[in-house]
Amino acid sequence: MFEITGILKLKKAEQQPTATFKVREFVVTDASATYPQHLLFRFSQERCALLDAVQEGDTVKVGFFVRGREYAPADGGEVRYYNSLDAFRIEKLGASQNVSAQAEQSYAKPAAPSSAPVADDDLPF
Repeated sequence: MFEITGILKLKKAEQQPTATFKVREFVVTDASATYPQHLLFRFSQERCALLDAVQEGDTVKVGFFVRGREYAPADGGEVRYYNSLDAFRIEKLGASQNVSAQAEQSYAKPAAPSSAPVADDDLPF
């Protein structure tokens, strides 16, 4: 299980590729690195409705699993591997919450160095 915080960039419409399976994709921009990363996530089945609670531009925290699968074509061609980011939770963070400001506040400021003179007779040797 993984979590990421970012800006909801895009919400796609719900798709139903089969009669019993539905999926809804969305993109979250992670700007915590040097270059912003636009990550494609997806909800499936009843979790598709979770996207209705957030809007594009909102700061969100997404809980997700990394899934991988193998595809071997019937004609004996090259085996391919695919990955997906399957979300199970999305949480809208308050508008007043600034992720970078929170990170800065979590670090304690170092204490100012003491200007009191050190006595030479305090040394243990």
